Amino acid sequence: MAKHIFITGGVVSSLGKGITTGAVGMLLKRMGLTVKLQKLDPYLNVDPGTMNPYEHGEVYVTEDGAETDLDLGHYERFTGDYVSRESNFTTGQIYQEIIRRERRGDFLGKTVQVVPHVTDEIKRCIRTLAKPDVDVVITEIGGTAGDIESLPFLEAIRQFRHDVHSRNCMFIHLTLVPFIRAAGEQKTKPTQQSVGELRRIGIQPDVLIVRCERHLTADSKKKIALFCNVDTEAVIEEKDVDHSIYEVPLMLLKQELDRIIAERLSLPVGRPRIRDWIDVVEDVKHLQKRVKIAIVGKYINHQDAYKSIYEALAHAGIAHKTKVEIERIEAEDLEKKDGLKRLEKVHGILVPGGFGQRGTEGKIAAVRFARERKIPYLGLCLGMQMAVIEFGRHVCGLAEATSSEFNADAKQAVIDLMANQRDVKDMGATMRLGAYPCVIKDGTKARAAYGKEQVAERHRHRYEFNNQYREVYEHRGMVFSGLSPDGRLVEIVEVTDHPWFVAVQFHPEFKSTPTDAHPLFKDFINATLAYAKDKEGEAALKLPQASEKAPA
Repeated sequence: MAKHIFITGGVVSSLGKGITTGAVGMLLKRMGLTVKLQKLDPYLNVDPGTMNPYEHGEVYVTEDGAETDLDLGHYERFTGDYVSRESNFTTGQIYQEIIRRERRGDFLGKTVQVVPHVTDEIKRCIRTLAKPDVDVVITEIGGTAGDIESLPFLEAIRQFRHDVHSRNCMFIHLTLVPFIRAAGEQKTKPTQQSVGELRRIGIQPDVLIVRCERHLTADSKKKIALFCNVDTEAVIEEKDVDHSIYEVPLMLLKQELDRIIAERLSLPVGRPRIRDWIDVVEDVKHLQKRVKIAIVGKYINHQDAYKSIYEALAHAGIAHKTKVEIERIEAEDLEKKDGLKRLEKVHGILVPGGFGQRGTEGKIAAVRFARERKIPYLGLCLGMQMAVIEFGRHVCGLAEATSSEFNADAKQAVIDLMANQRDVKDMGATMRLGAYPCVIKDGTKARAAYGKEQVAERHRHRYEFNNQYREVYEHRGMVFSGLSPDGRLVEIVEVTDHPWFVAVQFHPEFKSTPTDAHPLFKDFINATLAYAKDKEGEAALKLPQASEKAPA
């Protein structure tokens, strides 16, 4: 029988439950266990696929084509294992399934209620990952203890502990101990109240992971243990990290959280093997060079809208012992007078995905700036489409080149709606989603980066390159370096007379990890280092070694 760990959050949102869940999963996996992770989200949306990035942040896409919460990206980056559509369930999905079954007559005329019908469906979702070959299932409960939306989930996991016997289940609660500067004190009362809320509904945490700005004092730790009814050693400090979120597993390991979990769940395993992870964290602390990358996006003001891209750039930087400094640029700002001056001091330009016409002219201007000034360029999804439009307008003589997404009656729609999307009415979960194979042409930048002929990458789009224009583009110097196996869909484009100009229709950022940086991002950063060295000299790239400061 699989063991179950439930991770809840309290006091405030945005404490980092996803990072903590991923870190715990990573430690257990490195102990030799088979671990599966999932998140249960309390919102009524069926999935985040139709949610505004300003409200929700990034939509993470799994190999099997599910549009999920961005925390699943943390799960994959920490554990190195792929998640699936069984790793994210929302209240919307749960109610949708219950209503479908009620309409079918499955409940035999009974009144459908939160208890037992909603809680039973939540428990069924949890069990989907508990396959015979799985040792531990870790389930993160979205939201904060005390939220109305979270109550059915908390009730379900309270029941679940009785269903599987307490020795096969444990609760970890992530909470906050703020430091009140005016008083010069840490305050444990918010944590006590949060745990009190859980205990009121019948959940007693086995472990408390405490977020804090400063190290927990011995008095704070003893007070938390006493008033929250947990062992003192089970009060685990999770102090704000100095360099990277990838320090979190090491912090938890130092306090022997792995041993506490193993003893609580009777797991006969040894300590985690994490030599490579320690090396990554040490590399982050001692980066030797730096480059500046402009990300020209539509949702720049939301820190999580491009979360996987930021992480993939950081991974590539680690591989080159380079600090990647990100210049976040709102695409619309480049449409203003002198807006392009912001790109003059960067060493690489990246245009990410997005939907709708807003800011597209600014993105096209950024592509042209990169192409004409020979600045390394990486385009992702919409970033590829912008590259195609820019090249069409300014190289191929297609003055009206655009996408039919922006103008359904366009005369020169070099980017057009895919054939199988023309009759789609519902917006949710209907795009080209998940991993698809791509065949890469020999002698191209993409082939050099990947080092192999065929790869599989994750997609999330409705529009593609219009093959009617393929010949004119090839004639003017654009290389279609990656195609679907049948040759019908353009997946990667490059520009021949440019040191490094690669744009892809897929989202490679989803498959990058700190111990295995994605090859396209790694090659992109390598190209930016070469550009920066040529432009400014090698000395300008070196980071001051103040990063080697002694610990406080």
